[in-house]
Amino acid sequence: MQFSSKKNIDKKQKIEQGLYVVSSPIGNLQDITLRAIYILKNSELILCEDTRTSIKLLKKFNINTKMISYHKFNEKKRSGKIIQLIKNNKIVSLISDAGTPVISDPGMILINECIKNNIVLHPIPGPSAVTSALSISGFNEKFLFYGFLPNSESQIKNEIKNLCDFPYSIIFFVSSNKINKVIKIFKMFFSERKIMIAKEMTKIYESFIRNDVNSLDVSKYNLKGELTVVISNKLNVKKKSLNQLAESVKNEIKLMLKKYSNKDVSNFISKREKISKKIIYDYCISLKK
Repeated sequence: MQFSSKKNIDKKQKIEQGLYVVSSPIGNLQDITLRAIYILKNSELILCEDTRTSIKLLKKFNINTKMISYHKFNEKKRSGKIIQLIKNNKIVSLISDAGTPVISDPGMILINECIKNNIVLHPIPGPSAVTSALSISGFNEKFLFYGFLPNSESQIKNEIKNLCDFPYSIIFFVSSNKINKVIKIFKMFFSERKIMIAKEMTKIYESFIRNDVNSLDVSKYNLKGELTVVISNKLNVKKKSLNQLAESVKNEIKLMLKKYSNKDVSNFISKREKISKKIIYDYCISLKK
């Protein structure tokens, strides 16, 4: 196994062979690190998710290194040539449109090819929407980062169902055109938790929406672009008894049983109403007798 040695960026240095995975700003261009600028200026090739986006960053810091596009549609095709360039002692950097490459962005194929070919990987740390949002959420610092959810409603439900018992904070990336659908599903499985939505972090119109998952109405907000959504750690909520359920909920259970199984109804009502699954399940059984 190969390890790169630690280097002091304040001194003139020879950059080692390998692939440099360079974090770039998530909004405010001034968030780039001095080391990132140094590495990008001294690379012979920069792999960009979108060259039209990256050129703005490179121009601002007078970085004239050659760029080529490297995204999810061509990464498999281009990885072989890039590996050969690095083997020929070319210094190559990988950046994404925003934040840390590979984290819900292209690059995993190339990273694994580098590992297979014993090519040294150099992480150049910096901005990340994940840790930035979590740091001001007020939620538990233990967290799971999920990334982007699938497209279909049924797939989202299956994923959230698997995550709903995770006790710590959970972080998602959600596009604004999908947020209504996602929040609707969150209310089914995360009803007892809190939520924070980070919008345009580090930009001029940066804002944060905080609420209980069950009380959130996203239609009140003008949400655009990609959002970072943080779900709180599981809160200790005292569960209700069957006698505390409203008659409307009991009637809803009766209607649901015409379409769904006892188990599905129990899971859904239990999470939403904060009542033991067993109590709901036993009630379902009693209704069918």
